[in-house]
Amino acid sequence: MEAKIEIIKVDIGEKEILRNLIEKYEYEFSQYTNVDLNSMGLYGYDYLDYYWTEEGRYHFFIKVDNKLAGFVMVGNYMEVFKDAQYSMSEFFIIYKYRRKGIGTYVAKKVFAMFPGVWELKRHPLNHSSVVFWDRVINEVTSSKYEMINNCKQAAYEDGINAEAFKFTV
Repeated sequence: MEAKIEIIKVDIGEKEILRNLIEKYEYEFSQYTNVDLNSMGLYGYDYLDYYWTEEGRYHFFIKVDNKLAGFVMVGNYMEVFKDAQYSMSEFFIIYKYRRKGIGTYVAKKVFAMFPGVWELKRHPLNHSSVVFWDRVINEVTSSKYEMINNCKQAAYEDGINAEAFKFTV
């Protein structure tokens, strides 16, 4: 039986659900960035409200067989390539659903939803992300993209410079 994968826009009434998922994402990502919890024992996400108040920001739940499996957030704030139209702000698949083709399916669908020039950054120490995005970007662009290693304009909280991609879909 093949899984039913959905990409569903997050409604304002579901903002707390997204916030909860972002906490799980930030917790996992903290192994690369060494970010500490705040005084409330949370990581927090300073930009969440902007997804309902600013144009050019898009947020989706990822569901597999009607169960939450992650989220994806797309924005129009570029850190590196000012001529890009979209950035992959956040992308998270919970562990249970990884390595099953779900992330690849979702990434490709999201790129197809927003055709144009993309910016994507990744943390070089997140090896599974490096492998994932190398493969997906190569597939959607037929290996035609620009990449900046050690990109100072897109440094993470830990001071490590991102690897930044620019590509067209």
